[in-house]
Formats: sequence, C-alpha cells, structure tokens
Amino acid sequence: MSVPMAGRTIRLIGLDPGLTHTGWGVVESQNDRLRFVASGRVSPPGAGGLADRLDALYRELQGILEAQEPAAAAVEETVVNVNPGSSLKLGHARGVVLLAAAHAGLAVHEYAAKTVKRALVGTGGADKSQVAAMVRRLLPTAGTLSADASDALAVALCHAHHAQTTARLRTRTML
Repeated sequence: MSVPMAGRTIRLIGLDPGLTHTGWGVVESQNDRLRFVASGRVSPPGAGGLADRLDALYRELQGILEAQEPAAAAVEETVVNVNPGSSLKLGHARGVVLLAAAHAGLAVHEYAAKTVKRALVGTGGADKSQVAAMVRRLLPTAGTLSADASDALAVALCHAHHAQTTARLRTRTML
C-alpha cells in the first residue's frame, strides 16, 4: 500500500468508472492538509462499438495520468445494478480504468461506495448531495464540479484519509 510519509506531499487521483462518463479528480495530501489540483470527466463517444468506446476511454485516461503524474490511484468499486447488462458494461469500463492506472505504474486502491461515504460524511448511507457538499467543503478551490468529478474527488479524499490513518498507525507501532 502506498502511504504518505510525514511531511511529504503525495498526489492522488480518484477515478469513478463509467462507460458514458468516467470522473477523475486529483488532490495533493500532506499530513492533514488537502489541496485540489484538477478534475474532470472522460466521455467516450456514444457512437461506435463497445471496443471503440473502451479504447477512447483508455487513451484519454493515459493522457490524464501522464499529465497529472499521481503517485497512487483510488478507484470506486462497481455497484451492481438491477440491469445485468448495465452492470456488465460498467464492469468493462472499470476494467479499463484499473488497467490504465496499472499501466501507468500506480498502486491502485479500491473502495466500496459505502466506505467513501463513511470517510467523507461519517455514514455509509449518505446520499450523493451530502458527499458532494463535503467535497466542496474540503476542497473549496475546486469550483463547480460535475457529479462524476465530484465522485472521483470523493474517492481520492477517502484514500487520502485511509493512507494518513495507516501512516499514523505504522508510526505508533514503531515506537
């Protein structure tokens, strides 16, 4: 697990997979301080076959990862939908997201939606508006965010929180 060292600034990218829109958000974490870096979403063209859409998603993510130079990636786990076809397509997009991060040489950390909600709001049952409000509060310089970018930043913030907690625990056990 990639864990921020005391005093060291770590750049993290959060990714919220989707075939229509994949959100991404980059934060820097140093001790208890968080700084917004960038965010956006990748929207592969709706026309064309599934393979073409997945290829476009992969290529755009490669460019983002190269430009942003994160040290680690945090990815939201797939929520199973009632429609199995939708779940399968989301799984394809998620696979591409994981592959792009792995090919960039990043440590990839996966978080369930409830874990992300709990880390930001304090309860796994929080709704999207509560999570978005906490993202805006923790990253006030982020400005107006799409829902996809906000979700991706939430995943990055969740990882920053978990990594800091892990670093503190490791430091205490070494004493």
